[in-house]
Amino acid sequence: MPQEFLPIFPEGEGDINGLLSFEKRDGQVYYFHGGFPVFSHAERDKQSFRLFVSQLVVNGSCKQVDIVRAFGISSISMKRYVKKYREGGAGAFFKEPKRRANPVLTTKVVAEAQGMLNEGRCWQEVADELGIKRNTFSKALRSGRLVEGEKKRGSREYEERAEHRG
Repeated sequence: MPQEFLPIFPEGEGDINGLLSFEKRDGQVYYFHGGFPVFSHAERDKQSFRLFVSQLVVNGSCKQVDIVRAFGISSISMKRYVKKYREGGAGAFFKEPKRRANPVLTTKVVAEAQGMLNEGRCWQEVADELGIKRNTFSKALRSGRLVEGEKKRGSREYEERAEHRG
């Protein structure tokens, strides 16, 4: 099981600065400004924590160093939260992370493409027929995942090359 990371919410009350404080009770974290409650979230809700503390900094209610000291997070993490808030607003903390698309060149597709290349077909033709972007196919050739076959006599490409050779 992965280790739980910061922030650390100590049981009971804590100060952020002269005006801001927080209290952890029954798995909830409550924030107070001058004694008045202003926000709360579940102790394990890291997105809400990141959103709220970045709002405090951006709105000028406290400094980044105040949050770093109060919750034991790194200063670079705090800078990232603030940047994320400034660039993407509150919704940026709740978006699903971008994931890479499924690979196009699966084992089955590579085997099929290699078979076509071994028949002497040009790689551009094979890429087009299989619906693979030429750039993707070219990268597979350069990396050695695919190997171009020998051009057969009588193929258009073989004839063109022979003409250029003279």
